[in-house]
Amino acid sequence: MDKYNNKETINHSTFFSTFYDIDEKGKTHLTLRTKRWAVIITIHLLFFLSFAIDIQTLEGTLNGSRFLGFHLIDPFTTIQMYLAEHHIHINIIIGTATIVAFYLLFGGRTYCAWVCPYGLLSEIGEKLHDTLVHKKIIKNRRFDHRIRHIFWIIFTVLAFTSGYLVFETFNIVGILSRFIAYGWSLALSWVVVVFLIEVFYSRRAWCTYICPVGTTFGYIGKVSGLRIQWNDSCDHCMVCHDVCFENQVLELTKAKYDEQRKEKGIKNQYVTGADCTLCGRCIDVCHSDALKFDFRLKGLI
Repeated sequence: MDKYNNKETINHSTFFSTFYDIDEKGKTHLTLRTKRWAVIITIHLLFFLSFAIDIQTLEGTLNGSRFLGFHLIDPFTTIQMYLAEHHIHINIIIGTATIVAFYLLFGGRTYCAWVCPYGLLSEIGEKLHDTLVHKKIIKNRRFDHRIRHIFWIIFTVLAFTSGYLVFETFNIVGILSRFIAYGWSLALSWVVVVFLIEVFYSRRAWCTYICPVGTTFGYIGKVSGLRIQWNDSCDHCMVCHDVCFENQVLELTKAKYDEQRKEKGIKNQYVTGADCTLCGRCIDVCHSDALKFDFRLKGLI
């Protein structure tokens, strides 16, 4: 991308150009998207190799794993297990506490952008969807993003009333994670169905409206330390809104708040919305460098 000379909106940029950036001096750098993809691929390569050739580094799947012997358990899986079985094992408590502590520091929904394998597919589907919308082949359909909380309640109630982890039967994140670690299964057909829904019906529908795993990490992220920081060099071009699939979290970038900020002497603000995945796409496209990662608890250290 050449964000200093172009407005790098989804429709104005090619998909592959989003993996590199040209700075003001004309030098090329890797974007945060490239780094995220590298992290996700590395994590799941370790899952695969730990099972395939027994390197015993990162064993298991995203539902539950061991990293160098330390237990790691997905918080929503733990909630389901407790509601279904009405008791919980000590290793699950330790593994869940470790994950929660990590994401309290480094942002709850960073899991969605930096760990989840479906995130990569969903980003590809997003580009295909927006291309079809731009060519007026399909229409984009948006819904109230708060519907995700209803789905979260439904899946927890189902676990409690059925004694079974109902969500895990069609959790595409778990299905993909198991596929990468252990191999092919018929359940992958459901992943294809969801992907096609996102391409032809609603942009990033699974992540935005349904997935209770991301919703759970969002609850954690509301109070997490790592955030996106905005500063007043912003010229309100709104390109960040275009590339962000959870752009309600970027409300503070709108010009209508400038007068209020000026009266209070506010020059910097944190994006505190629980739905922010800290994917960094807004940072990648911001030509005024008004957005960056910042650890908001650094004053306490």
